[in-house]
Amino acid sequence: MMVRIFYIALFCSISILALSQPSPWATLSIVDKTTTYDEFLGMEVVSVTPGPIAKTLNQKEIEISGYMIALDVKRKQSHFMFSRYPQNMCFFCGAAGPESAMQVFMANNVELEHTTDKIKIRGILNVQQGDPTGLIYTLTQANYIDVIK
Repeated sequence: MMVRIFYIALFCSISILALSQPSPWATLSIVDKTTTYDEFLGMEVVSVTPGPIAKTLNQKEIEISGYMIALDVKRKQSHFMFSRYPQNMCFFCGAAGPESAMQVFMANNVELEHTTDKIKIRGILNVQQGDPTGLIYTLTQANYIDVIK
């Protein structure tokens, strides 16, 4: 019984800590990395899984700031990549890990005009595990809040 109470208290503490972070990126960047040798690729491959604190944000509404990374040449997009860092420093150019990026699906397929400015959006975070794309976070039902100056 005491062990059960301890785990419940621990889980609640972790949840409160995760939700009180000034930037969700700080929580989302806490990941476990495993390096294995891939015979097919002939090289070492790093697998990333979200840590226990990041998992507490699964299915929670969050506000997060970052940069749009276009998936195609359209000026307006309802589905795009979102990065903690500008495009020249992001995961997709090899300068950061997959924990610093997420895919975004805007609520009601609202199309957001592409910008290179840092923006803030709000949506429901989905924490993935074992996604072959290497992405571990998806934000759904997202809404644009503001440009960060």
